[in-house]
Amino acid sequence: MEQILENSKTQMRRGVLEYCILLVLQKGDEYPSSIIQKLKDADLIVVEGTLYPLLVRLKNQGFLSYRWEESTQGPPRKYYSITPSGRVQLQELDASWKELTQSIDALKCQQE
Repeated sequence: MEQILENSKTQMRRGVLEYCILLVLQKGDEYPSSIIQKLKDADLIVVEGTLYPLLVRLKNQGFLSYRWEESTQGPPRKYYSITPSGRVQLQELDASWKELTQSIDALKCQQE
């Protein structure tokens, strides 16, 4: 039973991960390890193998761009930033999230 719950939680997280990445990047440019840390700080456990394909997809959709920046602590880092199209997408995801949570709240209220 616990495994089924964990699988459900994982699927829900994956469903909102694009939204969460855009939320992180709206505050400023970040490199992947930093994005992972910010998500972990918010109790969203994400591994590199999940994050990198999403970053590539968001970049290919025009929602993110990136630049290389030299690092004092190793090789150059790839910093991602949100594009104007990404900001529009984020606004649309914000609206969708609000609709979804209102619908869920309404269903919960019906059950009380």
